[in-house]
Amino acid sequence: MRTAPQFGSRYVLQARLYNMSKFFWVILFHAVANPFLYLTAIGVGVGTMVDSNMGGTGVDGVKYLVFLAPALLASAAVQGSMDETVFPTLGGFMWEKTFFGIRNTPLSGRQIAIGVFMAAMVRNILTVLIYFGALYAVGVMDGPHAWMAVPTAIFAGAAFSGVMLAVAGNAKNEDNFFTFIGRFVIQPMFFLSGTFFPLDSMPIYLRWVGWISPLWHATDLGRYFSYGRSIPGWLIATHLAVLAAMLIIGLFTAVRIFEKRLTK
Repeated sequence: MRTAPQFGSRYVLQARLYNMSKFFWVILFHAVANPFLYLTAIGVGVGTMVDSNMGGTGVDGVKYLVFLAPALLASAAVQGSMDETVFPTLGGFMWEKTFFGIRNTPLSGRQIAIGVFMAAMVRNILTVLIYFGALYAVGVMDGPHAWMAVPTAIFAGAAFSGVMLAVAGNAKNEDNFFTFIGRFVIQPMFFLSGTFFPLDSMPIYLRWVGWISPLWHATDLGRYFSYGRSIPGWLIATHLAVLAAMLIIGLFTAVRIFEKRLTK
């Protein structure tokens, strides 16, 4: 019986980073272009109309662009982490089936899962740092505590990455998978998590979507750190607890799924 090498996940991480390096400029362009696209189209274009219609008070007591910025940062983290988790996992199990080849080495299913997760975190951190730099440069996240939105966004990306690693690891049909994720996860999460307007302005029967979304928890914390949005202490603790629970449960479930599917 072969024994899995200690810290074997680093080999999967190295392989994933090598594959990512082939698309480095695409990933970098995506990380740089997205903030300027959203800032220009939504933050500046729509924001100007929102601010004028609100009598100069903007949203939540600040200009719309300042209100939107923490949500864009958290969205970038969630999206980048998901991409770097879902596609390698589907490729490893269904497309190229590389995970089964890796499993013929002493590496375990657990190490493969953690290696994929670690690679997603590298992209997550890179994306968030670039995005925050862009937001800071244009003066919409330049408060004394705004930098705290960076680890908050990274935390949300990690939480969602853990969940999506489990979901993608359990997928058997890619067509049904992308249809379900796109319609019932991604779109509701981005449009109903307080990204473009305060969550409490939505009907009560729709707010639950935000309550279970890592995007809302990270966005609300980001606004607290960025411009001092008023949040009670119990809600801050709840935000952190929900993100931590998603990360732990998601990653634990993903490891179990990987081990089960890759057991000989």
